[in-house]
Amino acid sequence: MRLAFIVDPLDSLKVTKDSSIAMMRAAQAAGHAVWAIQQSAIHWSPLHGVCAEAVHLEMLYDDARWCVELVRHVVPLRDFTAVLMRKDPPFDIEYITTCWLLERAEAEGARIFNRPAALRDHSEKLAILEFPQFIVPTEVARDETLLHTFIDMQHDCILKPLDGMGGSQVFRVRADDPNRNVIVETLTAGGQRTIMAQRYIPEISQGDKRILIIDGEVAPYCLARIPKAGETRGNLAAGGRGEARELTPRDREIAGALAPVLAARGLLIVGIDVIGDWLTEINVTSPTCMVEIADQTGFDTAGLVIAAVEKACIASAA
Repeated sequence: MRLAFIVDPLDSLKVTKDSSIAMMRAAQAAGHAVWAIQQSAIHWSPLHGVCAEAVHLEMLYDDARWCVELVRHVVPLRDFTAVLMRKDPPFDIEYITTCWLLERAEAEGARIFNRPAALRDHSEKLAILEFPQFIVPTEVARDETLLHTFIDMQHDCILKPLDGMGGSQVFRVRADDPNRNVIVETLTAGGQRTIMAQRYIPEISQGDKRILIIDGEVAPYCLARIPKAGETRGNLAAGGRGEARELTPRDREIAGALAPVLAARGLLIVGIDVIGDWLTEINVTSPTCMVEIADQTGFDTAGLVIAAVEKACIASAA
């Protein structure tokens, strides 16, 4: 199989923690050819349809030099056995445009995971609203009066933009916070941008758990991202510490309920976030934490992804 990975610039990937690199290594170990594509290289031409300059890589196991470029040339996406969309947010108009192009590639015969339409239509923050039985009290609005009323009712809240990642612009706001007005004004751009407010979950001190779901199968371990001292965000990008754990019964209940629904939509790789007993996000663009889980438990989630891709490609070819 020829597998192409749409990723951020290769020199920006962190080999010690990047799940896309883990997947590429797992693909090569399974005997597949690994190619990398940059989002900016994807285009449509009358000759090739949706295509991109692709780089054929040899994966290495040296953290100082994790790959070697073998050759690069423009390839129609339909010529790959499968394409894995792993570009990080921001989920902006360029991301949406890429999803549109990838949908056209699908129509031309390309197999793409996660499915572009599912990526385009799935808000990683708002998707939790489909499963209200698993979430804390939540408000989604840009009206500052509504948000302040919610803060007054809940007393202690988390406020965050709908398009961020890695804990960016996430604020904890108490009802008596002297900065609450300016925080709400800033996040909403003076009432022009919709944000999410959620009741604060004290169990964040025990970790923000990333649970991985691969083709409807819930991985048996999660990565609890524990905030550093003085922080309310557990994100590794915000300095959190990752601790692999077995799933709790509540974790399995939540993930088990979501898994078949999301898989049926073409979301092969999903990372849900659970704090305490509550679902907080459903990540589908570039879910991570596979490396840390493998290092601490030996469980190979990246290998599970490649096996799921193989299965899907065989099924679609039958």
